[in-house]
Amino acid sequence: MADTLALRRRIKTAQNISKTTRAMQMIAASKLKRAQSAVIASRPFVEKLSEVTFNLTPHHATASELHPYMQQRKTSGKTLYVFIGPDKGLCGGMVTNLIREYIKVRNTNAVFISVGKKLQGPLAAAGKNLLASFPFGNTLPLFQNVLPLIEIITQQYLEENVDMVKIVATHFGTVFSQTAVTIDLLPVIQTEEVKKLSSDTLYEPSKADLLPGILKRYIEMVLFQQFLESYASYNAAQMIAMQNATNNAKDIVSELQLLYNKARQEKITKEILDISSASIALTNE
Repeated sequence: MADTLALRRRIKTAQNISKTTRAMQMIAASKLKRAQSAVIASRPFVEKLSEVTFNLTPHHATASELHPYMQQRKTSGKTLYVFIGPDKGLCGGMVTNLIREYIKVRNTNAVFISVGKKLQGPLAAAGKNLLASFPFGNTLPLFQNVLPLIEIITQQYLEENVDMVKIVATHFGTVFSQTAVTIDLLPVIQTEEVKKLSSDTLYEPSKADLLPGILKRYIEMVLFQQFLESYASYNAAQMIAMQNATNNAKDIVSELQLLYNKARQEKITKEILDISSASIALTNE
């Protein structure tokens, strides 16, 4: 009796877990649709903004003629890494992949800014190298969320406390594919392909007047895009993780139900044997 009672309790527990994970899966799925739409809608704007930014930049300018955001230097030898992750777990290997990227650079001459409570702990082990920490939030990121980060980033870069700024976040590929990536934010560097492009576009006012404002907006939008990518990646990863957890819980329920039926049948068989043995004994008397 004790075995069947324990099995019934385990079955009930697994069923409750499957209900919980199923509910979390549905919540993540409902958030994912809006997050995916926001990511896909903003990508063309960021790409076009990048194109305009590089078209405004003089292709044959000397280092001193370039805007401070585009000047490459080796003053401090430090790199600022902005890690973007979720506030909560239960999202498969998303947080683990970001921590692996941190492990690659933690022993280098680097300083960090963390976004997301799940990354705050590992990055806090860097001690004084953690400049700031921000929560990520549980809703679709807003543009104003990046403004405090931009203020810190630009201050550190323009004061030459760091030579480079990189973003480590999760790129949303598909619902089933999210990849940890490292993106160069500062300095804004032109590739050889971009330098070869020629544009006949006329700008009013002049390119020199437009470039500072465009560069600032470019940096803000690149960072904001990574917020959207991370949010969509988190909901996709959580939806898949909770779906797998639900399926596993149902498999456990099936296995336990089979064991329970066998134990119950064994108990019934023993009772029938006891009754039959008693009946035979009485008959022989």
